[in-house]
Amino acid sequence: MDRIDREIIAALQRDGRRTLSDLSEGIGLSPTPLARRIARLERDGVITGYAARVDQEALGLALTAFIHVELETQSRDALARFEAALRRFDEVTECHLMTGSRDILIRAVAADLKAFDRFLEEGLMQVPNIRAMRTSFALRTMIRRDVLPLG
Repeated sequence: MDRIDREIIAALQRDGRRTLSDLSEGIGLSPTPLARRIARLERDGVITGYAARVDQEALGLALTAFIHVELETQSRDALARFEAALRRFDEVTECHLMTGSRDILIRAVAADLKAFDRFLEEGLMQVPNIRAMRTSFALRTMIRRDVLPLG
């Protein structure tokens, strides 16, 4: 990746809906080579997709929870089964394999405590291989960046 690729990525992170001609002007590259670079960045998996950023509270999802999970076993197969089970739950917005005493960190959203309790009881607590869970609720989001640093 060179400087121009980084400029393209930075511009698309700020506004993924920019037209090719608008982006071309901002980058200083004609539309055809710009389109080829974008296609290469997509093909190489650097650009993984395009989506609208949505305010979760505006959708009625005011509650954010972080759930630390300790698994019974951490074999490759056990992790794959756990990950597949979590993909079924729309409430799970992120899931990370972690170092330290907790194996997994899950970010989940829900409308309220009642909806979160239903997700736990009917969903997450039914997933095999969980030894322990600890949940923390976010009071508010202080910083959220959807743009990755390119420096």
